[in-house]
Amino acid sequence: MIEKLDKVQHYNEMRNVIIKHEIFQNVKDYSKEKEKVTAYFEIGKLVSEAGSIYGNNTINEFSKKLTNEFGKTYSYRNLVNYRKFYNIFKDEKLNALRSKLSWTHYRELIKLKDIEEIIYYIEVCLNQHLSYRKLSDKIKNKEYDRLDYNTKLKLINNEESTVIDLVKNPVKIKNNSNYEIISEKVLQKLILEDIENFLEELGNGFTFIKSEYPIKFEEKYNYVDLLLYNIKFKCYVVTELKITELKKEHTGQIQTYMNYIDENIKTIEESKTVGIIICKKIINMLSNIVRMIEL
Repeated sequence: MIEKLDKVQHYNEMRNVIIKHEIFQNVKDYSKEKEKVTAYFEIGKLVSEAGSIYGNNTINEFSKKLTNEFGKTYSYRNLVNYRKFYNIFKDEKLNALRSKLSWTHYRELIKLKDIEEIIYYIEVCLNQHLSYRKLSDKIKNKEYDRLDYNTKLKLINNEESTVIDLVKNPVKIKNNSNYEIISEKVLQKLILEDIENFLEELGNGFTFIKSEYPIKFEEKYNYVDLLLYNIKFKCYVVTELKITELKKEHTGQIQTYMNYIDENIKTIEESKTVGIIICKKIINMLSNIVRMIEL
């Protein structure tokens, strides 16, 4: 009898949280979404506690009662999601972040198992103001998995990143025109056709300056495949495209271009120029200021 009474009290506590939440949802207010996330977290906590005390069948029992009274928002599947949300975000590393995004964002994030990966995507959403659809695309494209191992360590240890840390490897370039043969010119064309997506692939703060950027050595002109700029780190980014495996002369070439930009274009307020080589295959990392990306 005592157990039954406790169970009823548990249900009523959950019901009271929902009633407050449903009332709040009718108020046109900027904090509406934040309240929704908080309510679902509290509901998830109660669902988790009830399940551990009375068994998982209790969740099904509660969902039937709540659905009859409040609608499908409290279906069995959603209650399980709220429980999962609570169990993930009660973690000390994540607790402070649980009210930063919308519930639709968290619905995507709770599908992930790695806490560090969840933290990464939350920070990306906050920095880039991503919609949940954009977040979903990044997760499907395995953006976190394509980060360098040392970059992940920096994220875990909350260390400051550099401009090339968040460049993905491999970088994904869409062949929307279905070219069968990819030359360097075709690769450049594909990038320019979808420059916004390419800049997002590289990371936060990248902007496009010019393709085939001319630089003059004595009487001879050379051309940078893509000259970019990173607003966050205040530096130029020389980007070279190679459809072959990386060769030593490639790194020598891009270093020459970087030196030219530093000596002739960069101002004293800006950071040193960095370089990215997009190539068929990474042979080795020859410099911590040049990032080679595998196609």
